[in-house]
Amino acid sequence: MPAYLLVGYSADLLRVLDGFLAPDSVLVMDEPEVLAVRGARDRTGEIACFADVLPAPVQTDADRLPALVAPPPGVSAVLPGNDYGVVAAAVLADAWGLPGPGAEAARTFRDKRRQRRLADEAGIPQPTWREVSDAAEAAEFAAGCPDGFVLKPATLQSSEGVLVLEPGADVAAAWRHTTARNVIGGTMRLDGAPSPCLAERRLLGEEFSVELLLRDGAALFCNVTAKRLLGGVHPVEMGHVVPAPPEGGVRESLSASMLALARASGFRTGVMHGEWIIEDGMPHLVECAARLPGDQIHRLIELAYDWDLLRNWFRIAAGQEPAAAPRRPQGAAIRFLGVRPGRVTSVSGIDEARSTAGVRDVAVSVAVGSHVEPIRSSWERSGFVIATGPDGRGAERTARTASERIVIATEQDALAGA
Repeated sequence: MPAYLLVGYSADLLRVLDGFLAPDSVLVMDEPEVLAVRGARDRTGEIACFADVLPAPVQTDADRLPALVAPPPGVSAVLPGNDYGVVAAAVLADAWGLPGPGAEAARTFRDKRRQRRLADEAGIPQPTWREVSDAAEAAEFAAGCPDGFVLKPATLQSSEGVLVLEPGADVAAAWRHTTARNVIGGTMRLDGAPSPCLAERRLLGEEFSVELLLRDGAALFCNVTAKRLLGGVHPVEMGHVVPAPPEGGVRESLSASMLALARASGFRTGVMHGEWIIEDGMPHLVECAARLPGDQIHRLIELAYDWDLLRNWFRIAAGQEPAAAPRRPQGAAIRFLGVRPGRVTSVSGIDEARSTAGVRDVAVSVAVGSHVEPIRSSWERSGFVIATGPDGRGAERTARTASERIVIATEQDALAGA
């Protein structure tokens, strides 16, 4: 009998859960179309903890779910499997009397406009911003940003449609790119009307994320991650370091800012993953999600702290006690692989990367004959290397060294740069 309802299908997450959850213990709810496109029901046999699917209007009618779906027998926790399941999971948890962030907090962290309004009201530093409905409004905003501006969809994930633009950039072309990207559905979300868009002043400084686990509004765990971004117009994350270096009190100031955001939102129980930029010595909010961090950050936390964020999140969601607070961490880092666009002609160096001392995992997602797109979002990266070390810097050096041993050669093809 399933003990957990995961709202938002994620095969990758289910495979991780398979490492510690009992067989047939996870029921997955998502839109019928998403479940069908992803062949979710066909995978119930290959992932032991995956019990079955429950089609429901997760993305299109989350507020009505309690009237449409009765609590499945035996389910003691409801958790989001991705961004698109955050609100539905919180609504059901509230309706069924189970631990969760609270529906209003979930709505806030699914919509960047609501986050911006909350931060303004709470006095949390962030960039000047404006909701924009067309290229003309975006250009008007850009004219007041001498250091450039950011154009982003308000309700998407994985950097889809996000652009960092220099002064004088072609705003009309940027608008076409962002609005074209954000109506594309795909495997995790439904096609539909364009996401609302925000224009924001470009922040100048180093970027970090903060991972926070709370129960009844009290912080149980807080980690600060240093982020490495792709340069240029597409700010895609190409690396993470756990924990972030300690210089300048950055960890303390970021932790305090994240806690202030959690309190302002009324967030109760669950995981928060917030992104921040330090500008003029002060954390400024970029955005925040009410779900598990992506990009393998939960694995980096487990390696660095010898403490499992994912497992403890599931424990508190089911009303159980979490494991003891983690000990003093070592370092863990991930470096993602970027490849010149085109058709892959050869892949080498994987075994050499794996044999590098300190390397914990290597994954390459392309093979000879694959077509590689330019990196415009997290989906276009070609693999990763995870490493550990005595501290974050040491782990990052090892991950970089190992990743440089992987050589993926490409040649121009008809699709390159399309």
